[in-house]
Amino acid sequence: MLSYRHAFHAGNFADVLKHVVLLEIITYLTQKDKAFCIIDTHAGGGKYELDGDYALKNREFESGINRLWQRDDLPLCIANYVAMQKRFNSQGHFNRYAGSPLLIKQLLRPQDKLHLFELHSTEIAALKLNMKHDKRIAIHHADGLKESLKLLPPLERRGLVLIDPSYEIKSDYDQVIKTLAQMHKRFSTGTYLLWYPVIDRERNNALEKALIKTEIPNIQLFELGIALDESKRGMTASGMIVINPPWNLAKTMQIALPWLAQCLGENNKGTYRFETLAAEK
Repeated sequence: MLSYRHAFHAGNFADVLKHVVLLEIITYLTQKDKAFCIIDTHAGGGKYELDGDYALKNREFESGINRLWQRDDLPLCIANYVAMQKRFNSQGHFNRYAGSPLLIKQLLRPQDKLHLFELHSTEIAALKLNMKHDKRIAIHHADGLKESLKLLPPLERRGLVLIDPSYEIKSDYDQVIKTLAQMHKRFSTGTYLLWYPVIDRERNNALEKALIKTEIPNIQLFELGIALDESKRGMTASGMIVINPPWNLAKTMQIALPWLAQCLGENNKGTYRFETLAAEK
Protein backbone atom coordinates (compact mmCIF):
# COMPACT_ATOMS: atom_id res chain seq x y z
CA MET A 1 0.00 0.00 0.00
CA LEU A 2 1.36 3.41 -0.94
CA SER A 3 0.88 4.83 2.59
CA TYR A 4 3.01 2.09 4.19
CA ARG A 5 6.47 2.98 5.48
CA HIS A 6 8.65 0.21 6.83
CA ALA A 7 10.70 2.68 8.87
CA PHE A 8 7.95 2.60 11.52
CA HIS A 9 8.68 -1.10 12.11
CA ALA A 10 12.39 -1.42 11.26
CA GLY A 11 14.25 -3.85 13.50
CA ASN A 12 11.17 -5.25 15.22
CA PHE A 13 10.75 -8.92 16.09
CA ALA A 14 9.28 -9.65 12.66
CA ASP A 15 12.36 -8.21 10.96
CA VAL A 16 14.58 -10.33 13.17
CA LEU A 17 12.91 -13.56 12.05
CA LYS A 18 12.65 -12.52 8.41
CA HIS A 19 16.28 -11.51 8.10
CA VAL A 20 17.67 -14.48 10.03
CA VAL A 21 15.90 -16.83 7.61
CA LEU A 22 16.88 -14.74 4.58
CA LEU A 23 20.57 -14.67 5.47
CA GLU A 24 20.65 -18.39 6.18
CA ILE A 25 19.26 -19.19 2.74
CA ILE A 26 21.57 -16.82 0.88
CA THR A 27 24.57 -18.21 2.75
CA TYR A 28 23.51 -21.67 1.60
CA LEU A 29 23.26 -20.47 -2.01
CA THR A 30 26.81 -19.12 -1.89
CA GLN A 31 28.21 -22.58 -1.12
CA LYS A 32 28.16 -23.32 -4.86
CA ASP A 33 30.13 -21.22 -7.33
CA LYS A 34 27.29 -21.10 -9.85
CA ALA A 35 25.55 -17.72 -10.05
CA PHE A 36 22.14 -17.10 -8.50
CA CYS A 37 19.43 -14.46 -8.85
CA ILE A 38 17.45 -12.89 -6.00
CA ILE A 39 14.17 -11.00 -6.43
CA ASP A 40 12.79 -8.79 -3.65
CA THR A 41 9.21 -7.84 -4.52
CA HIS A 42 8.77 -5.18 -1.79
CA ALA A 43 12.25 -3.81 -1.20
CA GLY A 44 11.48 -0.65 0.79
CA GLY A 45 14.14 2.00 1.25
CA GLY A 46 16.96 -0.39 2.08
CA LYS A 47 18.18 1.36 5.23
CA TYR A 48 16.42 2.94 8.23
CA GLU A 49 17.57 5.43 10.84
CA LEU A 50 16.53 4.20 14.27
CA ASP A 51 16.99 7.65 15.75
CA GLY A 52 14.66 9.15 13.13
CA ASP A 53 11.06 10.25 13.63
CA TYR A 54 9.51 7.19 11.99
CA ALA A 55 11.37 4.59 14.04
CA LEU A 56 11.04 6.55 17.28
CA LYS A 57 7.26 6.84 16.98
CA ASN A 58 6.64 3.28 18.21
CA ARG A 59 10.22 2.24 19.01
CA GLU A 60 9.53 -1.29 17.82
CA PHE A 61 13.25 -2.00 17.44
CA GLU A 62 13.59 -1.93 21.23
CA SER A 63 11.72 -5.23 21.53
CA GLY A 64 13.49 -6.69 18.50
CA ILE A 65 17.07 -6.19 17.38
CA ASN A 66 17.87 -4.06 20.43
CA ARG A 67 17.46 -7.05 22.76
CA LEU A 68 20.07 -8.99 20.81
CA TRP A 69 22.67 -6.29 20.30
CA GLN A 70 24.84 -6.80 23.38
CA ARG A 71 24.23 -10.48 24.09
CA ASP A 72 27.10 -12.94 23.90
CA ASP A 73 25.02 -16.15 23.95
CA LEU A 74 23.38 -15.89 20.53
CA PRO A 75 22.79 -19.05 18.46
CA LEU A 76 25.05 -19.02 15.40
CA CYS A 77 22.45 -17.94 12.84
CA ILE A 78 21.31 -15.06 15.06
CA ALA A 79 24.91 -14.06 15.80
CA ASN A 80 25.56 -13.89 12.05
CA TYR A 81 22.52 -11.66 11.59
CA VAL A 82 23.54 -9.30 14.39
CA ALA A 83 27.11 -9.16 13.08
CA MET A 84 25.76 -8.18 9.66
CA GLN A 85 23.72 -5.36 11.19
CA LYS A 86 26.75 -4.12 13.10
CA ARG A 87 28.52 -3.49 9.80
CA PHE A 88 26.19 -0.53 9.27
CA ASN A 89 26.77 1.02 12.71
CA SER A 90 29.75 2.62 14.39
CA GLN A 91 31.29 0.65 17.22
CA GLY A 92 29.37 1.27 20.44
CA HIS A 93 26.46 2.89 18.62
CA PHE A 94 23.28 1.37 17.24
CA ASN A 95 21.21 3.84 15.26
CA ARG A 96 20.82 2.28 11.83
CA TYR A 97 18.99 -0.82 10.59
CA ALA A 98 19.78 -2.48 7.27
CA GLY A 99 16.76 -3.81 5.40
CA SER A 100 16.69 -6.78 3.06
CA PRO A 101 18.30 -5.03 0.05
CA LEU A 102 21.44 -4.02 1.92
CA LEU A 103 21.71 -7.37 3.69
CA ILE A 104 21.43 -9.24 0.40
CA LYS A 105 24.00 -6.96 -1.21
CA GLN A 106 26.61 -7.92 1.39
CA LEU A 107 26.43 -11.55 0.29
CA LEU A 108 26.27 -11.05 -3.47
CA ARG A 109 29.24 -12.24 -5.48
CA PRO A 110 30.38 -10.76 -8.82
CA GLN A 111 28.41 -13.35 -10.78
CA ASP A 112 25.11 -12.92 -8.88
CA LYS A 113 22.11 -10.70 -9.67
CA LEU A 114 19.62 -8.83 -7.49
CA HIS A 115 16.31 -7.34 -8.65
CA LEU A 116 14.64 -4.89 -6.27
CA PHE A 117 11.02 -3.81 -6.74
CA GLU A 118 9.40 -0.90 -4.92
CA LEU A 119 6.24 1.03 -5.78
CA HIS A 120 6.29 3.79 -3.14
CA SER A 121 7.74 6.98 -4.69
CA THR A 122 9.57 8.07 -1.53
CA GLU A 123 10.91 4.61 -0.79
CA ILE A 124 12.17 4.11 -4.35
CA ALA A 125 14.16 7.33 -4.11
CA ALA A 126 15.73 6.19 -0.84
CA LEU A 127 16.40 2.76 -2.29
CA LYS A 128 18.30 4.17 -5.26
CA LEU A 129 20.33 6.39 -2.94
CA ASN A 130 21.13 3.64 -0.44
CA MET A 131 22.04 0.99 -2.98
CA LYS A 132 24.05 3.37 -5.21
CA HIS A 133 25.32 2.16 -8.55
CA ASP A 134 26.03 -1.55 -8.69
CA LYS A 135 25.95 -3.46 -11.96
CA ARG A 136 24.75 -6.57 -10.11
CA ILE A 137 21.61 -4.78 -8.90
CA ALA A 138 18.57 -3.69 -10.89
CA ILE A 139 16.04 -1.38 -9.24
CA HIS A 140 12.46 -1.35 -10.56
CA HIS A 141 9.88 1.31 -9.70
CA ALA A 142 7.01 -1.12 -10.16
CA ASP A 143 4.57 -3.53 -8.52
CA GLY A 144 6.81 -6.43 -7.57
CA LEU A 145 4.05 -9.03 -7.35
CA LYS A 146 3.04 -8.38 -10.96
CA GLU A 147 6.26 -7.39 -12.69
CA SER A 148 8.66 -9.87 -11.14
CA LEU A 149 6.91 -12.71 -12.95
CA LYS A 150 8.55 -11.50 -16.15
CA LEU A 151 11.95 -12.36 -14.70
CA LEU A 152 11.15 -16.02 -14.11
CA PRO A 153 12.78 -18.34 -14.72
CA PRO A 154 15.99 -16.36 -14.22
CA LEU A 155 18.88 -16.82 -16.60
CA GLU A 156 20.96 -18.15 -13.70
CA ARG A 157 18.42 -20.96 -13.01
CA ARG A 158 19.24 -20.66 -9.29
CA GLY A 159 17.91 -18.28 -6.74
CA LEU A 160 15.18 -17.08 -4.47
CA VAL A 161 12.23 -14.72 -4.39
CA LEU A 162 11.39 -12.72 -1.25
CA ILE A 163 7.75 -11.62 -1.01
CA ASP A 164 7.18 -9.15 1.79
CA PRO A 165 4.00 -7.07 1.28
CA SER A 166 2.48 -4.85 3.95
CA TYR A 167 -0.86 -6.73 3.98
CA GLU A 168 -2.59 -3.42 4.64
CA ILE A 169 -4.76 -4.28 1.66
CA LYS A 170 -6.73 -7.42 2.58
CA SER A 171 -6.54 -8.69 -1.00
CA ASP A 172 -2.77 -9.13 -0.48
CA TYR A 173 -3.49 -12.42 1.30
CA ASP A 174 -5.14 -13.86 -1.80
CA GLN A 175 -2.78 -12.17 -4.24
CA VAL A 176 0.40 -13.60 -2.75
CA ILE A 177 -0.93 -17.15 -3.10
CA LYS A 178 -1.96 -16.60 -6.71
CA THR A 179 1.41 -15.05 -7.47
CA LEU A 180 3.34 -17.85 -5.78
CA ALA A 181 1.43 -20.42 -7.81
CA GLN A 182 2.30 -18.59 -11.03
CA MET A 183 5.93 -18.16 -10.01
CA HIS A 184 6.32 -21.80 -9.10
CA LYS A 185 4.97 -22.90 -12.49
CA ARG A 186 7.65 -20.81 -14.19
CA PHE A 187 10.51 -21.62 -11.82
CA SER A 188 9.72 -24.74 -9.81
CA THR A 189 13.26 -25.24 -8.47
CA GLY A 190 13.57 -21.76 -6.99
CA THR A 191 13.33 -20.96 -3.30
CA TYR A 192 10.45 -18.69 -2.26
CA LEU A 193 10.17 -16.78 1.01
CA LEU A 194 6.78 -15.40 1.98
CA TRP A 195 6.58 -13.20 5.05
CA TYR A 196 3.25 -12.84 6.85
CA PRO A 197 1.95 -11.01 9.95
CA VAL A 198 -0.42 -12.53 12.49
CA ILE A 199 -3.13 -9.99 13.21
CA ASP A 200 -6.20 -12.11 12.54
CA ARG A 201 -5.44 -15.81 13.00
CA GLU A 202 -8.41 -16.88 10.88
CA ARG A 203 -6.97 -14.98 7.96
CA ASN A 204 -3.63 -16.75 8.43
CA ASN A 205 -5.32 -20.13 8.59
CA ALA A 206 -7.05 -19.34 5.30
CA LEU A 207 -3.73 -18.33 3.73
CA GLU A 208 -2.09 -21.60 4.77
CA LYS A 209 -5.01 -23.67 3.46
CA ALA A 210 -4.95 -21.78 0.15
CA LEU A 211 -1.23 -22.42 -0.22
CA ILE A 212 -1.62 -26.13 0.51
CA LYS A 213 -4.43 -26.26 -2.06
CA THR A 214 -2.00 -25.14 -4.80
CA GLU A 215 -0.27 -28.53 -4.36
CA ILE A 216 3.15 -26.87 -4.41
CA PRO A 217 5.47 -29.37 -2.67
CA ASN A 218 8.21 -28.88 -0.10
CA ILE A 219 6.87 -26.04 2.06
CA GLN A 220 8.01 -25.24 5.59
CA LEU A 221 6.64 -22.63 7.99
CA PHE A 222 8.57 -20.82 10.72
CA GLU A 223 6.61 -18.52 13.03
CA LEU A 224 7.65 -16.36 15.99
CA GLY A 225 5.17 -14.86 18.43
CA ILE A 226 5.84 -12.37 21.19
CA ALA A 227 2.37 -12.52 22.76
CA LEU A 228 -0.79 -14.59 22.67
CA ASP A 229 -3.19 -13.94 19.80
CA GLU A 230 -5.51 -11.03 20.56
CA SER A 231 -7.69 -9.40 17.92
CA LYS A 232 -7.43 -5.94 19.51
CA ARG A 233 -3.67 -6.02 19.99
CA GLY A 234 -2.25 -5.74 16.48
CA MET A 235 0.57 -7.98 15.29
CA THR A 236 1.29 -10.63 17.91
CA ALA A 237 3.37 -12.92 15.69
CA SER A 238 4.84 -13.17 12.23
CA GLY A 239 6.23 -15.93 10.13
CA MET A 240 8.17 -17.05 7.10
CA ILE A 241 6.78 -19.63 4.69
CA VAL A 242 9.60 -21.18 2.68
CA ILE A 243 9.14 -23.16 -0.52
CA ASN A 244 12.10 -25.38 -1.47
CA PRO A 245 14.09 -24.58 1.69
CA PRO A 246 17.74 -25.59 1.99
CA TRP A 247 18.11 -28.99 3.63
CA ASN A 248 19.73 -27.52 6.75
CA LEU A 249 17.24 -24.69 7.41
CA ALA A 250 14.84 -26.75 9.52
CA LYS A 251 17.61 -27.86 11.89
CA THR A 252 18.86 -24.30 12.23
CA MET A 253 15.41 -22.90 12.98
CA GLN A 254 14.64 -25.64 15.51
CA ILE A 255 17.39 -24.04 17.58
CA ALA A 256 16.69 -20.39 16.74
CA LEU A 257 12.90 -20.25 17.17
CA PRO A 258 12.68 -21.39 20.84
CA TRP A 259 15.58 -19.11 21.70
CA LEU A 260 13.98 -16.09 20.03
CA ALA A 261 10.60 -16.82 21.60
CA GLN A 262 12.19 -16.80 25.04
CA CYS A 263 14.34 -13.73 24.36
CA LEU A 264 11.79 -11.54 22.57
CA GLY A 265 8.54 -12.78 24.07
CA GLU A 266 6.64 -10.36 26.30
CA ASN A 267 6.06 -11.45 29.90
CA ASN A 268 7.33 -14.96 29.14
CA LYS A 269 4.57 -15.44 26.56
CA GLY A 270 6.72 -15.92 23.49
CA THR A 271 5.59 -18.66 21.10
CA TYR A 272 6.85 -20.36 17.97
CA ARG A 273 5.68 -22.73 15.26
CA PHE A 274 7.68 -24.97 13.00
CA GLU A 275 5.55 -26.98 10.57
CA THR A 276 5.78 -28.74 7.25
CA LEU A 277 2.83 -27.54 5.17
CA ALA A 278 3.68 -29.74 2.18
CA ALA A 279 6.11 -32.62 1.94
CA GLU A 280 8.92 -32.86 -0.56
CA LYS A 281 8.13 -34.99 -3.59
